[in-house]
Parts: sequence; structure tokens; C-alpha cells
Amino acid sequence: MTTRLITIDDAQARNASRKEELTATHLRDLKPRLGISQCLLGDTVRYDGGHKRDVFLTDVLAPFVEWLPVCPEVEAGLGTPREAMHLAGDPDAPQLLTIHTHIDHTTALRAFSQHRVQELQVSDLDGYIFKKSSPSCGVYRVKVYTEKGQPSKQGTGIFSSAFQQAFPLIPVEEEGRLSDAPIRENFIERIFCYRRWKTLFEHHRISRGAIVQFHTRHKYLLLTHSQSHYHELGRLIAKAGQYTPGDLASRYGPLFMDALKIKATVRKHVNVLQHLAGHFKNQLSPVERAELKETIQDYHQHLTPLAVPLTLIKHYVRILAVPYLVDQVYLNPHPKELMLRNHV
Repeated sequence: MTTRLITIDDAQARNASRKEELTATHLRDLKPRLGISQCLLGDTVRYDGGHKRDVFLTDVLAPFVEWLPVCPEVEAGLGTPREAMHLAGDPDAPQLLTIHTHIDHTTALRAFSQHRVQELQVSDLDGYIFKKSSPSCGVYRVKVYTEKGQPSKQGTGIFSSAFQQAFPLIPVEEEGRLSDAPIRENFIERIFCYRRWKTLFEHHRISRGAIVQFHTRHKYLLLTHSQSHYHELGRLIAKAGQYTPGDLASRYGPLFMDALKIKATVRKHVNVLQHLAGHFKNQLSPVERAELKETIQDYHQHLTPLAVPLTLIKHYVRILAVPYLVDQVYLNPHPKELMLRNHV
């Protein structure tokens, strides 16, 4: 990295650096609260008396979140150990049957699920991590068996289905899919964004100004996901004065969370990196501009991870004291200790 002396206001530079430190501290203190399939934490609640402890969740992510563990089958009274079960029949309304004795536990688990999601209404969850392939907890492509015993990967676990219907805004994911770096980074980004959104309502009545400020801080993050959502949210904010604060929030929140579901891509990140660089390119020397351009190109060509150009951009944002960019969530969407952008 090229270094040189830059003539700027020292107080501004110190303030920018302090803001970055406060952002990092705030992320560590934010602690989203996540529901989780209890077996993933190492508890022996599986049908065979075992567990499915996930090291990333228990050893890496755990210091930055709060867990609320749930095992639907145990809490519904099915015991441990218990006969293995699977889904059968109509994928849209499957039955939960024991594999060998064909005992039907559908009614019991559905009743439990409806009761449990009502309890979770007051649990202040910011996300949920479910056990993959589980007939109670699986989210994607859960096997549903026909009368002839043929499986089709079309179903959703009974409890996870009830949860998603009750909480459409809350980010959900399966632990198996979190081994994919872009999916992992996206999910964790979403839970921290949802936590930030909800903090607007915690200590005072929501105001239009707070929503406008929230949008301003998340603009570049939104642009990495969906340009159409970015523009739609921008139009909504431009008309903020036409809505009551509550109505504005009810329109903004769902659209904001929908935008974050859309996959961020290398091309979208490059577009945002170039936008960020444009804020201070005239303050850089020709050598520094060339270095920054090359670093972004290397990322575009998959030669380096996203963390590399971002580190250089954050360096210039700090030393050049660019207030608008210091406040951009895109630069620090989740705790740096997770190193999520070292792998995307």
C-alpha cells in the first residue's frame, strides 16, 4: 500500500477513526437474538439420542449472538430417543409419520408449532437457524415420501413452516447452507440489519427522520443486493413527509428486508466499490488511484476476496475523513472478527 502525508484537518481524521471504533464496538454489543435447532448446539435431543453440534455456530458465531434453542419434537413430548420420522403425502400439507410403525404425529406437532410460534412473538428474534433435512425443522428440499415409499425433495418441516408463516420478515437459514461462504455472509448481514432496524423502535417513538437516516446509512449495502429495491426505497424516502412515521415504517421495513434476500454478486460489489472510490478519487495521488483501481479489478477477476479492496477503501475513508462514507453500514455490516468478507 502506498503511503504519504495528506493535508487534512486532524480533528476530522481523529473523529472519523473514532466513529469507526464506535461502529465496531456497537456491532459487538448489538448481539442479534437467534432461534436455533437445539441439536446444533450440541444438546443430545436427536431421535437417536445424539446431536449435530455445528462448530461454526458454537465456536465462531456464538460470541456475537444470543441463542434461543428449540427442539420441536422433544418439546412436543415425543421423547429422546424416539423412533425416526419422516414426512409423507402431500408436500404442501404433509403428515409426520414414524418410519417403521407408521404412527401419525402430525396433529401433535402442528398444535405444538402453533403454540410455540405464539410464544416466540415476545422473544424478540432477529433470525433463526434450522436443522437441514429435518421433518420438523428443515427449510429447503425436505424429503416427502409417497404412498409407494418414493421420496421427493419438495417439502418443508412442520415447525419451520409455521415459523416462517408467523414471522415473514425474520431471516431464516439451515446450518448446512451456512457452509457456503456467500450464503453465510448474506444471512449474518441480514440478522444484523434486522437488529439495527428494530433498535429504531426500542427507546423512543419512531420518527421519519430516524427512518431517513437509517436508509441513508444503508444505501450502498442495498445497492449490492438490488438496484430496483434501492430505487424503490429511495422513492419512498423521498416522499416520507406524505406518511405518518408508523405508516412509513410499515412500508419501508418489509421492502428493506426483501431487498437483502437478493443475492449480492461480485459485479454488484464492484459497482459499489467504484462508487465509494469516487467520493475521494480527487484527493488521491495518481499512484494511489491506480493502486485502488487495480485492487478493485483484482477482486472483480476473483484474484482477491472482497476484504482486500474494502480494507484499502476503509483506510482512505478514515485518513481522508469522509463523514458520509464513515457512516455507511456497507463498510462494517457485521463484526470484523467473523472475517466473513475474507471468503466472498
